[in-house]
Amino acid sequence: MAQLQVILLERVENLGQMGDVVKVKQGYARNFLLPEKKALRATKENVTYFESRRAQLEADNLTKKGEAEAVAGKMDKARIVIVRQAGESGQLYGSVGARDISDGLTAGGYKVEKRQVVIDRPIKMIGIHTVRVVLHPEVSVNVHVNVGQSEDEAKLQAERFDRGESPVVLKTEAEAAEVAAAAAAKAFTAEPAPAPAAEAEEKPAKGKTDLDRLQGDWMLASLAEGLGAGRAADLMLLVEGRNCRFLGRGRGILTVDARSEP
Repeated sequence: MAQLQVILLERVENLGQMGDVVKVKQGYARNFLLPEKKALRATKENVTYFESRRAQLEADNLTKKGEAEAVAGKMDKARIVIVRQAGESGQLYGSVGARDISDGLTAGGYKVEKRQVVIDRPIKMIGIHTVRVVLHPEVSVNVHVNVGQSEDEAKLQAERFDRGESPVVLKTEAEAAEVAAAAAAKAFTAEPAPAPAAEAEEKPAKGKTDLDRLQGDWMLASLAEGLGAGRAADLMLLVEGRNCRFLGRGRGILTVDARSEP
């Protein structure tokens, strides 16, 4: 894109000081520098004109700078409140832009134009936001924009901010704080827990079965013939980890012995 050479009539941030001859994009020059009278086309005639008026321009600049510094002393850290509706997450239903901020400052007694408010993107969250306002090419000041859902909420945000706390407490955080406080109060006033019950008396051993009758290292046991035992040579039982051996059959009862194995 073609560039245009201009001579600056005042300091322009990130561009140069008064009297500097610089090259800029044509759109930037035509849409901002020239209509705002911050620069002239760097023609031979305009350069001569600037040099003839340079002393007066510098004197005027010093006067305006002094006035801006006086305003900055009163305006530094100024606060304005802007009420907007928002969801539970704190995100605004809309946004707060440079026009809203300049109107708020003007209502507060400061004469500020929209173009003097430096904001990269519109504010879209509740809370206290720091915004820079340019009072003069060499003088700027920070102001606090307190965005809340009501005047009362904005007041609480300002109090928390002054205490060094996060100005915004979202609904979920507030509910969690209430639950924690209630739990702490309950724990403080709760009755002592009852003493653990005495251990139950040892339960009596279950009644012994035929399989539990021990005689020394040998145990006699009777099993119903209905278990379907086969021939004596084939019958091997495992009773509580003991090998069992068939002894005989009589009166419908199979008798086996079980010897403890090491």
